[in-house]
Amino acid sequence: MVSADNALPGRQSPIAQLKPHFVNGNSLTPPFPEGHELISFGMGCFWGTEKFFWKLDGVWTTAAGYQGGLTPNPTYEEVCTGRTGHAEVALVVYDPEVTPLDAMFKEFWENHDPTTPNRQGNDVGTQYRSGIYTTTQRQFDAAVASRDAYQRQLREGGFGMISTEIVEAGTFFYAEDYHQQYLAKNPAGYCNHGFCQAPYRVLSE
Repeated sequence: MVSADNALPGRQSPIAQLKPHFVNGNSLTPPFPEGHELISFGMGCFWGTEKFFWKLDGVWTTAAGYQGGLTPNPTYEEVCTGRTGHAEVALVVYDPEVTPLDAMFKEFWENHDPTTPNRQGNDVGTQYRSGIYTTTQRQFDAAVASRDAYQRQLREGGFGMISTEIVEAGTFFYAEDYHQQYLAKNPAGYCNHGFCQAPYRVLSE
């Protein structure tokens, strides 16, 4: 990971100009409906990550962005250098009365490989690391318990150690508009998710 001394300086103002959610028409930015909570997931490329969550019942909106690093308001090009410290993530705004955390964790664990540090398939770099970025203690505790449960199953199946970082969410920076809901706008677009899901689904059944 880049150090604070070597991180890119970024900028004071956001660089993203965002339209409403391409799939459901809701706003990507606050204010969100009362009682909704935020959580972010890093599973490699955020194009594929985001598509797993907008389909869940109770999810108000999702957004592609950058989190977990040092550079304020980074550009995509800056994140790709590895000198911002950010991961590519999908922000999920959801109604906790409708969307169980376990449903989101299931999508998370079963649609990427959490045992490959800073890599998903051919995508390599710290921006592709596996991560869960929580905004409540309940989310954090549930994420840790979920990780431990999956790790036990993976170990029994002969798989490696989970490298997923689970931390309190820092500032979420929205990615550029062309990244938002990319695979809904471009159904044949690049997606590296799903190639490793079968072993995890077998182990979780």
